[in-house]
Amino acid sequence: MSTRRRGVLAVLGIIALALLGGGAYRYFANAAAERLIDDRDANVVALGEELYVEHCAACHGAELEGQADWRERRDDGRLPAPPHDVSGHTWHHPDQQLFELTKAGPAAFVGGTYESDMPGYGGELTDDEIRAVLAFIKNSWPPEIRERHDGINRRAAKQSKN
Repeated sequence: MSTRRRGVLAVLGIIALALLGGGAYRYFANAAAERLIDDRDANVVALGEELYVEHCAACHGAELEGQADWRERRDDGRLPAPPHDVSGHTWHHPDQQLFELTKAGPAAFVGGTYESDMPGYGGELTDDEIRAVLAFIKNSWPPEIRERHDGINRRAAKQSKN
C-alpha cells in the first residue's frame, strides 16, 4: 500500500472516530440531561439511604412499602403515604417531577386545595441530598422498571423541548 493511500486511510479513520465520538458525546449528554437522578453512584445511593431513613421511612416505610390503603383517602381527606417500591406509582413519574415534588411538597406541586402530610424538603435538604434520596429509591427498583423509568425520562425530556 502506498504512503499516500495510508495517509488518506488514516485521515478517514480520524474523521470516522471524531464523528463516532461526537455522536457518543451527544448520546451521553442527552441521556444525562434526561436523567436528573443518577442511581449508579454507590456513595450517592448510600447517602440517600441514610437520608431516607432519617426523613422518609417513618411514613413511606423502611422497605419503601408505604402506608396501608395508600390509594384510599382517610377521614381527614388526605391520602396515606404511597410506596416507593415497584408496587407504587413513583416510578411512573420522570425524575424532574419527582425532584420538584420532593423539594416543594405535594400540596405546592399539585396546587389548588390539595392537602398532604408530606412537607416540601427544599428548606431541609439540599438539592443534591434530595437527588440522593431519590437515587436510593430508584436503585431499589429492578432493572426492567429502571429501564421503563428511563423511557419515561426520555419522553419527558422530548416534551419539554417542544
